[in-house]
Amino acid sequence: MPTELRGAPTPTPARPAAWWRRAAAPLGRHRAFTVAIALAAALRVVTMLGYPPARLYWYDSFTYLDNAVHLQPSATFHPIGYPLLLRALLPFHSVTVVVAVQHAMGLATGLIGYALVRRRGLPAWVGVLAAAPVLFDASFLRLEHAVLSDALFILLVVSAVAVLGWRERPTTRAALAAGLLLAGAALTRTIGLPLLGLILLVLVLRRVSWRPLAALAVAGALPLAGYAAWYGSVHGRVALSGADGVALWARTMTFADCAVVQPPPELAPLCPNGAVQDAASEYVWDPKASINLLPGGRFAHNEQAREFALRAIAAQPLDYLRDVLADTSIAFHWTPVAHPARTVPAFGFAHGTWPLPDQPLVAEVRRTYDSDITAMRSVRPWADVLIAYQHLAYLRGPVLAAILLLGAVGAVRRPGRAALPWVVAVGLLVGPVAALDFDHRYVLPVVPVACVAAALAVRPREVQPAGSDRTCRR
Repeated sequence: MPTELRGAPTPTPARPAAWWRRAAAPLGRHRAFTVAIALAAALRVVTMLGYPPARLYWYDSFTYLDNAVHLQPSATFHPIGYPLLLRALLPFHSVTVVVAVQHAMGLATGLIGYALVRRRGLPAWVGVLAAAPVLFDASFLRLEHAVLSDALFILLVVSAVAVLGWRERPTTRAALAAGLLLAGAALTRTIGLPLLGLILLVLVLRRVSWRPLAALAVAGALPLAGYAAWYGSVHGRVALSGADGVALWARTMTFADCAVVQPPPELAPLCPNGAVQDAASEYVWDPKASINLLPGGRFAHNEQAREFALRAIAAQPLDYLRDVLADTSIAFHWTPVAHPARTVPAFGFAHGTWPLPDQPLVAEVRRTYDSDITAMRSVRPWADVLIAYQHLAYLRGPVLAAILLLGAVGAVRRPGRAALPWVVAVGLLVGPVAALDFDHRYVLPVVPVACVAAALAVRPREVQPAGSDRTCRR
């Protein structure tokens, strides 16, 4: 043997693929979800190809886009959260980019729900089932493809629930992050504001220590207080919205009887005046409704509308509760109910062109945000795929009811795991109806947190202690 090789170690055979196996190991552990999210991403690509450039609503979408350019608190229904996202995307000058980001948010929402379920010790198939509705329901595809605030709102709420549920007891740092996320949700859609109180109540009942509770409360309250102060500097009064009173007034128009309410003379003009609509929210826009006959427009009377509504609810609490429960129950019908009648509750993918309204704000948004904004149109064969797909991929009302029922069982049997997402889901379901009206669009934020609550109701698998016979057996 040559001297230079004497005592040299035997060379180890090369293993060029070892790095790939290490990199792919996490995908192997989550193979089913990897396939699911890849298919969900493909569906979103098909949606963008089938319906360019985006679904645009009058007046919500164009108000959001205009507010993103002229950034200031809105005196109507729209707080600043979603316009801030649109402002961040303004350099692209493209609503196509906006909906692409929102489709990515939908995928991220599914991923977060799956990660939370797996983190709490449940098997992969439970996590995939929990994420499946937000990943595959055609209603989410349509929602993410619209210039509306919902995709951002859903992502913020699910993220807050995941941060708080990541451990058995939330840490102070987690509570701080969750408070900021919930503040962002409330500044995106005002219905997120009660969630902060609901979550604090759940954590108090679970006897969480005071530090996380304080961190959650302060982190949630400070951004809201800052925005309210900004709103006051612009509109002359401290508030988060200039339309909350109008919305609640519209809710009471389905039952208010001024012979029972007996409002003072300054509020009497807000009484029902014989205008009849098929849904409470329609009274906001009905030109014959009493609030729209007052000088200055509906939003100029927001404070008076709120006072009238609170008086009506106090005078007729059972009538209010009856109408809220009746409208909430629409979510559980097998066949989707059009409420209001002019809306398309489901199966909205179709062939055609959806022209833009003839409004000055459209021209302004074209000039300032996206010069290429055009009417949304269907494109074959991609639209054909979605039109067929939507009838198969729709979460029926009784299925949602079953998911909520399973979550309720989990909230009772395993309150430390399922109570928080279940309470959030119920709050998101009932809150919009209590504040204004039922809308199928408002039900969609309920779905991902309700699915997480139902998944966490499942008994987690037992983890064998290290060194046990079963652990060591080969």
